[in-house]
Amino acid sequence: MAHGHKSNEKVVYVGDSRVKKNNHPNIPPDYTSYPGKSEAFIPNFLLKEWMVGCVVLVGFLTWTIAEGAPLGYPADPTNASFIPMPDWYFLFLYQFLKYPWVSGDYIVLGTMGVPAVMFGALLLAPFLDTGKERRFYRRPIASSLMFLSLISCVYLTIISWNHYTHELEATNTIPEHHVREEKAREAHEKGQEAPSASKPDDNKAVALVDANDPAMDIAKKAQCVSCHAADLKGNPPQIPALTGVGDRLSKEELVETVTNGRGGMPAFKDQLSAEEIDQLTTWLAKQKAPAE
Repeated sequence: MAHGHKSNEKVVYVGDSRVKKNNHPNIPPDYTSYPGKSEAFIPNFLLKEWMVGCVVLVGFLTWTIAEGAPLGYPADPTNASFIPMPDWYFLFLYQFLKYPWVSGDYIVLGTMGVPAVMFGALLLAPFLDTGKERRFYRRPIASSLMFLSLISCVYLTIISWNHYTHELEATNTIPEHHVREEKAREAHEKGQEAPSASKPDDNKAVALVDANDPAMDIAKKAQCVSCHAADLKGNPPQIPALTGVGDRLSKEELVETVTNGRGGMPAFKDQLSAEEIDQLTTWLAKQKAPAE
């Protein structure tokens, strides 16, 4: 319509001002109606991410309840035969820190420098990768870095686990949580109470006889304490205690064991002379429990 400042001006309407009512609900079209466009981040995409996160969290909680964490015996700093092992999700980092260029003199680089670079890259990723394309095969740099990280973590985890199992076989060691599970199973089958969580045979420990004998220096020279511990109590049942060994083995059996080895124990005929072996085994034969 057209009008001026005069109040008596004639007003003329052009066309019909009536608008037909639309009975369709006011719902915006789905994002799939627009090829090449993505869905709205809030709330569509974010809600899906939350739902996936909840499902994964519930799955982990169910897993932890159904499969309890393996528990060994309380930490014993004198147990030199214990093979430390982190949780499975840290195996890749455990193996990574074994390499010489991130350990020893470069331990700060391995424990702080490399992780700082990795976490910094994650924080900066949204600012460095600003492309609108969401298909992973159209984002070669980001996808390549992601696959490289995943492959590296899987590779280091497998190498770390293989090295751990090799050490167990080489030292004839059974993991402590396996020992506890076996003892608990045996006690359950016999209708007995489950054994205490304290280290086995702690209450039956036999005192070391003549600890100042020169043969103790020979034992240290032969690195006996590296497996049997500084107090020679070992780590039963994998590594027997040398305290009380005289009750289990005769002098002749001890000479044979030290000379030629037994089970996971190496032979010492190339490290010790015959006189040293005789002196050591004579002292070990004295290691007996006091008569009651």
